Amino acid sequence: MAAKVGIVGIGHTRFGNSSEYDLADMLAYAATDCLQDAGFLARRKEIDQVFVANMASGMFCHQTAVASAMVSKLDMEPVPAELIENGPASGASAIKVGYMAVASGMADVVLVVGGEIMRKVTGWNATDIVATMLHTEAEYNMGLTLPGFGGMFTRMYMEKYGLTERDLALVAVKDHENGAKNKYAHVQIPCTIEAIADGPEAEVVNNYIAEPLRMYSTCPVTDGAAAVLLVNMDAPIAKEFPKKPIRIAGVASATDTHCVHNRKDPLKLEAVRIAGEKAYKMAGMGPQDIDFAELHDAFVILELAISEEIGLFERGKAYLAVRQGETKIDGRLPINTSGGLKSKGHPVGGTGVSQVVELVRQLRGEAEPGRQVKDPQVGMSVNFGGFGNNVVAVICAKE
Repeated sequence: MAAKVGIVGIGHTRFGNSSEYDLADMLAYAATDCLQDAGFLARRKEIDQVFVANMASGMFCHQTAVASAMVSKLDMEPVPAELIENGPASGASAIKVGYMAVASGMADVVLVVGGEIMRKVTGWNATDIVATMLHTEAEYNMGLTLPGFGGMFTRMYMEKYGLTERDLALVAVKDHENGAKNKYAHVQIPCTIEAIADGPEAEVVNNYIAEPLRMYSTCPVTDGAAAVLLVNMDAPIAKEFPKKPIRIAGVASATDTHCVHNRKDPLKLEAVRIAGEKAYKMAGMGPQDIDFAELHDAFVILELAISEEIGLFERGKAYLAVRQGETKIDGRLPINTSGGLKSKGHPVGGTGVSQVVELVRQLRGEAEPGRQVKDPQVGMSVNFGGFGNNVVAVICAKE
């Protein structure tokens, strides 16, 4: 029988511009924050395994072998360490691999750290580096980028379901309101619907990035790292941590056709749906059990589409819930309480770990005033790689 796996420590750097720092140092900072939270810093050499999530350190900052470099920064040798790479879904993939190591009995304590420094290069270069994950002949070589895909997906969604640019702006306003209260967020500035949609200067403030996506429809280029400490909840060592574990109730992943135009229906994010269904089955839960969610909104349209694919809203109706305030902190189903990728930021290799850190903070009741969900019991995250090519869903619950 598989062991129960819990999270007993969380760590996080401030997201933003950390281009003056070394990547291994930044990862080590998040790891140290996590180990201090778990009361395990002095015992860090007792950790059985380290997994580091990173997408493209070689291209972003000319640095590889970051897992072993981070372990050395923390004076943790000879603890084994490996790198997990799965595009923008690297973070949640590393948590999944860490879960498997503990659940299998191979390890009792696993440290997972994810992070990226993206701002050592220009924004144009960062966009190009992220685009290298696309299908080479049919997509990348034709000049497509992830914002380009986001724009086309948004236009298709608008034409089918009646979504407007103002609805996208409402998602951004909600996310910025949350991010402004998150001490870790990249963009800690609220915005108003008048400023980015309704006012006379809105088109100047909120210009197009990839029509119909505007600046406030897309996430910033971000540096940052996050970490979690996993433990076998059935092992004696689990009783030695000061904070009660938050259980990983479900974790699952799935892939979809790599070349997007070969999909039967590009509006259906099959990997999201399948990963969500598998995570629900593992947890013995369903969409009705989710109290709040962290969803991968590199483009705000994805917050809406992902929430529908995992059953939180009927297909084509999520934007109506946003209009009604249902996804705000005090709404029926808060989404992206952290500010999401839109406001908190998106350091590609670290995003999935950061999402799970937010689940734990909320379930512990440790979010900042005005950003804490009322008495949550179950939270869910979805970490989205490529344009839905590789997706990981995680469900966390109070014991």
